[in-house]
Amino acid sequence: MEKTKLAAPGSVPRHVAIIMDGNNRWAKKRLLPGVAGHKAGVDAVRAVIEVCAEAKVEVLTLFAFSSENWQRPAEEVGALMELFFTALRREARRLNDNNISLRIIGDRSRFHPELQAAMREAEAATVGSNRFILQIAANYGGQWDIAQAAQRLAREVQAGHLRPEDITPELLQTCLATGDLPLPDLCIRTGGERRISNFLLWQLAYAELYFSDLFWPDFKHEAMRTALADFASRQRRFGKTSEQVEAGARA
Repeated sequence: MEKTKLAAPGSVPRHVAIIMDGNNRWAKKRLLPGVAGHKAGVDAVRAVIEVCAEAKVEVLTLFAFSSENWQRPAEEVGALMELFFTALRREARRLNDNNISLRIIGDRSRFHPELQAAMREAEAATVGSNRFILQIAANYGGQWDIAQAAQRLAREVQAGHLRPEDITPELLQTCLATGDLPLPDLCIRTGGERRISNFLLWQLAYAELYFSDLFWPDFKHEAMRTALADFASRQRRFGKTSEQVEAGARA
C-alpha cells in the first residue's frame, strides 16, 4: 500500500484532539478481557504521537478517561487506573527524550494520592521539552471544564476584581483547562461512533470532525496520516463564504 503523504505545513492542524474509542470492542472481538484492549491502545498512542511530531502538530490532546467512565465496572476502572499509573512511570522518560512536554487536564481529586503524585512527577520530568505538547484528559468532562471556569470568574467578581459585564467569551476561554493553548483544529474519534461525548465542548466549536470506523488499537501511523490529509483537503470558513475565504487566501 502506498504511504499517505503528510499535508503541506500550512494545512497541518496546530492542535489535534482525539477520542480514543473502541478498546473494549477490539478486545471483545478477540475474546479477550476489556483491559487487553486498553493495553493494546498504548501502541496506537505511540504511533499517533510519532505522526504528529513528524507533521509538526503543536498540541495533541487525548481523551483517556472521562468523568463518566467511573460508572464502568469497578474491575475495569481499577485496571485502567493501574495501566495509567504504569504508563506514566514508563513513558515520561521516553517523552522527555523525544522533547515532548506532558500535561494532564481534568479533576485530579478523585484519583488515588499515589496516582496524583505520579501525574505530577511525569509532568515535571518533561518540563522544558518544546517539540510539542501531549495533553492527557483524565477524569475530564467538557461541562466540568466550563463550570470550573465559570466558578473561577465568579470568585473574581465576588472579590471585586471583575464586573459581570467584563466577562467575555475570550476571557472565559482563558480560564478553561486548555486556556493557554491554541483551540483544537481537528477532533478525531475512532470506533465508529459519531458524537463528542462531553469532550472539550467549548474548545471544539469550530474544529473539523473526523470519524474513523477503526477501533483505537488499530488506529496507527497510516490511519493518522489519512486523517491529517483529510483535514488538509477541507476549507475552514468560520462563518464566512467560500468566496471570502478564497479572496483572503489570495490577498
